[in-house]
Amino acid sequence: MTKEFKFNIAGQDYTACVEEANAGALVVTVNGKTYEVEVPQHKISGPKMVQKAASAQVGGPKNVISELPGTVTKLVAAAGQAVKKGDVLLVIESMKMANDIVSEVDGTVKRMAVTEGQSVNQGDLLVEMVADAVAAPAPAAAPKVAPKAAPAAPVAPVSAAPKAAPGAKVVEAPLPGTITKVLVAAGQTIKSGDVVIKMEAMKMENDITSEFSGTVKSVLVEQGAQVQSGQALVELA
Repeated sequence: MTKEFKFNIAGQDYTACVEEANAGALVVTVNGKTYEVEVPQHKISGPKMVQKAASAQVGGPKNVISELPGTVTKLVAAAGQAVKKGDVLLVIESMKMANDIVSEVDGTVKRMAVTEGQSVNQGDLLVEMVADAVAAPAPAAAPKVAPKAAPAAPVAPVSAAPKAAPGAKVVEAPLPGTITKVLVAAGQTIKSGDVVIKMEAMKMENDITSEFSGTVKSVLVEQGAQVQSGQALVELA
């Protein structure tokens, strides 16, 4: 339910509409400007009227202006007094509600522009303030630039594994792995089935045997070499 009130303060007409929003709260519209106020039990009190605070406090003049018409019922602060953001400066009674007018900055009261019992209108000057200067935050340190790494030393090209002559009899690796031991040398005579190489593959050591009899012409790998499936290991004459 909305109730409408009309009244005159210092020769100026005002129209106020009061509507209950929810338990303990009212929506009050005065000459087109809307406020939401809380009404605690056992005490009639209005909201603390605070101008929107800036994102960062800037030193210098900071006047406090009335947000609505009413009567100054109490001066809490005095000229020369240092105050903190949120401290009550004075109290204004409007529409039977006591409204705490608070400072929006840390600073010093330069002058109380009103007196107790004085009627004020919306937009009237209430308090002249001088805000404390706040040091700007130090600029963030420039990120440290890691020194450029020295260029990598050129990698020597890997010599290609020696290859057997086309058509030669060779012993080939049956699967990829690592040569763990070479058992023959050039000029050595071997028989079919002799172990010529030991190779580790799949975590197992494997005996690589020759399927030919003959003389070793050249050993094409060395211990520790990585080989691929089908790669020639030993060439026979």
